[in-house]
Amino acid sequence: MRKTGWAVLSGIESVGVKELHQSDSGPAPQERHDEEVGPPKSPMGVRALKAGLRTAAALCLLTALVHVVLVFLHVAPSNPVSKRYSSQINGWVFPLFEQNWRLFAPDPDSSNRQILARTAHTDPGGSMRVTPWFDLTAVDHSAVDHNVFPSHTSQNLLRRAWTSYAETHGGSDTARSERAVMLQTYLRNIAANRVAAHNDGGTFDFIQLRVVTLPVAGPGAPAGSRPPAPTEDRLLPWWKVTSHGK
Repeated sequence: MRKTGWAVLSGIESVGVKELHQSDSGPAPQERHDEEVGPPKSPMGVRALKAGLRTAAALCLLTALVHVVLVFLHVAPSNPVSKRYSSQINGWVFPLFEQNWRLFAPDPDSSNRQILARTAHTDPGGSMRVTPWFDLTAVDHSAVDHNVFPSHTSQNLLRRAWTSYAETHGGSDTARSERAVMLQTYLRNIAANRVAAHNDGGTFDFIQLRVVTLPVAGPGAPAGSRPPAPTEDRLLPWWKVTSHGK
């Protein structure tokens, strides 16, 4: 009778020990699996933003690749591809991405050019009003002199526009190619914008340029000596512009 009671008590104690061990070890695996929560899903706005960023990065990469290919075809020796797509290549490169090899074979200017502009406006009475000459080159020089970091615009924009115009037009002011027409428009717009910026809000309908070419003074020339005579004084025709000068 005692053995039987002891066996019953032992069975109760062993069951209690098993239950204690199970409670200490945490919930059953099945219960933990039911309580697991999956990772939160990204909101629709975040996914759309990521897709937009990927698309923008792909477009930037594609644009950079196209730019490199077109510039390479522009500077590379003439080949069937560059000949066939010359209009597309020139349309992309000129005038903002023009390339040349003057870094390796510099060709400094042997003369100074003074570019002046004057404007004309038709008043309500029908008479034409012409302004005095305005020195565009002097404005660029004043922005460059004593400037530690002069801008590329002040140094080269007007000068390169004129040299490109002269190269495509020669001694005539008649445009004989699409590139010549483009460079004529480019030079006209630069001059009109420069004049409009210093015109105190005045309007004009026509603009005319005058380019005076002066030889570079020799080294050791005394200061205050008589300025050299111009080697060329070229007067361009009147160009029509919009009334606000652009």
